[in-house]
Amino acid sequence: MRTFDLIVIGAGSGLDVAAGAADAGLAVAIVEEGPLGGTCLNRGCIPSKMILHSADRVELIEASGDVGLTAKLGPIDIKKITNRANVMVDGDARSIEQGVNATKNQTLFKGRGKFVAPYTLEVNGEQIRSKKIVIAVGARPSVPPIKGLDRTPFLTSTEALRLTTLPKSLVIIGGGYIAAELGHFFSALGTHVSIIQRNKVLIPREDGEISELFTRLWQEKVNVHLAAEVTAVSRFGKEIRVHFLSNGIKKMITAENILLATGVTPNTDSLGLENTGVAINERGFIVVNNGLETKAKHIWALGDVIGRYLFKHSANLEAEYVLDAVLKRKMLSLRRGVRYHPMPHAIFSSPQVAGVGLTEEEAQEQKRKYVVGKYEYKNTGMGAAMAEKNGFVKFIVDTKSGEILGCHILGPEAATLIHEVCVAMKASPRKALQFIRETVHAHPALSEVVQRAAWAVPL
Repeated sequence: MRTFDLIVIGAGSGLDVAAGAADAGLAVAIVEEGPLGGTCLNRGCIPSKMILHSADRVELIEASGDVGLTAKLGPIDIKKITNRANVMVDGDARSIEQGVNATKNQTLFKGRGKFVAPYTLEVNGEQIRSKKIVIAVGARPSVPPIKGLDRTPFLTSTEALRLTTLPKSLVIIGGGYIAAELGHFFSALGTHVSIIQRNKVLIPREDGEISELFTRLWQEKVNVHLAAEVTAVSRFGKEIRVHFLSNGIKKMITAENILLATGVTPNTDSLGLENTGVAINERGFIVVNNGLETKAKHIWALGDVIGRYLFKHSANLEAEYVLDAVLKRKMLSLRRGVRYHPMPHAIFSSPQVAGVGLTEEEAQEQKRKYVVGKYEYKNTGMGAAMAEKNGFVKFIVDTKSGEILGCHILGPEAATLIHEVCVAMKASPRKALQFIRETVHAHPALSEVVQRAAWAVPL
C-alpha cells in the first residue's frame, strides 16, 4: 500500500489544494475518474458560456432594428458552435493532466476512488492511504423519478453542451438557472422551447421582483408552464410526449428532445463513506463545519459536494481555506472559518441576472428593517443608447446602519456590474453605499445605473 501526505479526491477546485500542498513539499495523490478540471471546465460554466455567447450574438442581430440597423441572420452551424467550446475545454483538460503528471510531488490516479477503510482508498484495484484527505468530487445533474423516464431518451446539461444537431423542439423540465441559460441558447438559435416549472415563477431563488419580471419576459418568447408537475414521459415515434398537471388540469407537450434541469445530486453515493466517519445529510451532501471539516478528523470537503454554494468561485475560495488548514497556516483565519460574504452569483441568460446578499423576501423573513432603492437602465445615458427597455438595479439597505443587505440586477452586463457592489461591501460594510454614491463614475458608462440606484435609496 502506498502512503501519501495528502490525498485529494476530485480534480476540479481540489487541484488548487493539491498544487499548493505539492509546492509546500507534501507528497500528494490526486484521484480523478474523468477529465481533469472538474465540472466547471468540462461540462459547466466554461463551455456553457462559450456557446451562450453565440446566442447573445443572435439576439444582437435580431434586435438591430432597435438602433436603426438592418441585419439578417444566416444559417446556424450548431456543430461549429459546440465544437468551438468543446475543443478548447478538452484541450485544457489534457493540458492540466499533463501538467499534473509532470509536477514534482503529485501522483495522479486516474480512476474512481472508494474508501475501503478509514483514510484508505482503493483506485483501480490499488490501495492508497493518507492521514489527510480532501473530498472535492462535485455533483452531477439530478434525474428525477418521473414515470417512463427510464425508457425515454433525455438530455442533461452535460449532453446538451455537446449536441451537434439543433433540435427543432425541446421541453425543459425545471426553471432554475440551468434552464434559463440553456433555454436562452436553444430558443435564440431557433428551437421551439417549452419550460415546465414547478414554481410559480422562473429562477425562484432570485429577488421576487427579478423573478417576476424575468418570468414575464420569458413568457413572451417561449412556452412557459408554471406551477406544473411532470407526471410521465413516453416515446411516440421520433418524438417524446411529456405529460404534466397544471392547476389540476392534465396536459401534454410533444417535442423532439427533453432536457432535465432539475438540480444536482452529490457524487457521494459511490465513495464508500460508510467506511469512514464522514457524515452526509438527507440529500447526500457531505456535512462540514465552518472550517470545512467533516465528522472525521483531518478529512475536509469542499465545492458542490457540500451543497453550500454551487459556484466555481465559492469552491475556489474554499480550496484556499482548506489548503491553509492542511498546511496549518493563517491560524487566525482558520479559527474564524470560511468568510464567504459577500458572495455574488450570476445567470448568463437573456436578460442577464446577478445578485449578492439578501433578497427582499429574505430580509422580510429575518425581520430586518430596510429601505429599497431602484433605478432603471433606460434612464441612464448608456441604457438609452443600448435601447434597453427592462433592466434595473435594486438595492436593499438596512434602515439604521445603512449597510447594503443585498443588491440585485437584471439587464445587460449584470454579471459585471454586480462587482462594484461586492467590492464596496467587502471594503466597508457600513460605508459601502456611501462609497458607491461618492465614487466618480465615467459618463455615460453603464455602471452609472448602479450609482444612481444607490442614490435612490431613501437614506
